[in-house]
Amino acid sequence: MAQQRRWYSGMSSTEDWWAVWIGLFFVLLGFIAAVSGIDLTGWIVKFSLWVDISKAFKASHQELLSPAASLIVTYVIFSVATCTGAKFMKWNVKKYFVAWSIIFWLTVVFYIVGQNAYIAATELEWKKYGIERGLSIGGAYYIIALFAGLFIGNLTPKRFRSFIKEAAKPEWFIKVAIVCLGTKLGLKAIEAAGFAIDLLLAGCCATIAAYLLFWPLAYTVSRKIFKLSKEWSACLASAISICGVSASIATGAAIRARPIVPIMISSLVVVFAFSELVILPGVLTKYWSHEPIVAGASLGLTVKTDGADAAAGAILDDLIRSKVAAEGIHWDEGWILASAIMTKIWIDMFIGVWAFVLAVVWVWYIERRPGEKVPKSEIWFRFPKFVLGYFIAWFLVMGFGLADIIPFEGLKFGMKPIEGSLRKFFFMLTFTSIGIVTDFRELAKEGLGKLAAAYGTILVFIVLPIGFFLAWLFHHGMMPPEAK
Repeated sequence: MAQQRRWYSGMSSTEDWWAVWIGLFFVLLGFIAAVSGIDLTGWIVKFSLWVDISKAFKASHQELLSPAASLIVTYVIFSVATCTGAKFMKWNVKKYFVAWSIIFWLTVVFYIVGQNAYIAATELEWKKYGIERGLSIGGAYYIIALFAGLFIGNLTPKRFRSFIKEAAKPEWFIKVAIVCLGTKLGLKAIEAAGFAIDLLLAGCCATIAAYLLFWPLAYTVSRKIFKLSKEWSACLASAISICGVSASIATGAAIRARPIVPIMISSLVVVFAFSELVILPGVLTKYWSHEPIVAGASLGLTVKTDGADAAAGAILDDLIRSKVAAEGIHWDEGWILASAIMTKIWIDMFIGVWAFVLAVVWVWYIERRPGEKVPKSEIWFRFPKFVLGYFIAWFLVMGFGLADIIPFEGLKFGMKPIEGSLRKFFFMLTFTSIGIVTDFRELAKEGLGKLAAAYGTILVFIVLPIGFFLAWLFHHGMMPPEAK
């Protein structure tokens, strides 16, 4: 029977809630800055394209601090924020701080390298930076961080790998970034309210349709074709249908699966999500750059971790905008990413509902234990809390702006460093961390075999084609607003 808890249980001790608190703390600073005019967010370091490395980074409001001071202040404040969360979550704060510091400064290096104009500048930007050629790899910094992280996680000494994983928390970092992404969508919604609502509704419809197909098909294939047990099939179906690691763990808890079940499936999720992260943005850019919102939404429906989905969406956003910019089309940054995030968040919302449904089914029908009841509050405890932070940030910014309670220029002053510089840096931390925690040798030792075959089959023949079709069905013809 589910453990009896207060509705506020975990608010001070879980990663999901600490993503909300950290994200909303910075959002609050943005609101105070917007109202008072006091620059409380302009200190956040911002990385830019460069040829002269001395111009690689600066303060978001460059008149506030020197580049070096901005970087140091960012490190100090981010360290205090995440170490505070680590302390309340009862992690080893000393180990976390040292490992976090290594990851932070490595990420800074990866970001700087990836923003070199010869690597990342589009052809239209070459003249601006005084160069005549380049690779034109939009989002190169994300890719560099990912592969550098994989090198660390797989080819460095085992003792070092184990230690640095103390602070490699991709799901936590990406949740903080997604809370902050809500402010971006709020600002965008003020400028293009109709499009934001259309995107929200389209994402909702596509997600509901996809999920009602994904889970029963995945469960049936696992049981009938691959002959997996009910506990393996349920956890696998949830992982590949909903939100990867989180859904697998939530389902495992709901049905009282053995601990090894969600752990092994979570390992598969990471490996396959990494493969999708590397492959899908390039493929979608080549074949669907004329349907950018469809391409973004398809990631939300098919990439099964928040981190990999948001990361892939960020790369796709840069790649597609760079490609069409060469054709003279300039779309506003962030909307392709927003379409990926929005469909993914709708999927995330099913975690709580589905975990409750499965808990009821397992207790009342599968396990048939007389007298056991599952409280309805279990829906609340399974619900991904960072989603609340995302919507709070979004609706507060949009509401205050549309109601003209806070002038739009004030909101931009306070929120731009949050939705831009801070969010992107936490995305970078996510990429680095995904690489670090993806240890291919450990996965090989687990002998996933038939389970991996089932996951791959379902992904390729069910999730990808259905996800792409539904993304097109509900989003085709939608275009991002023009850049201003």
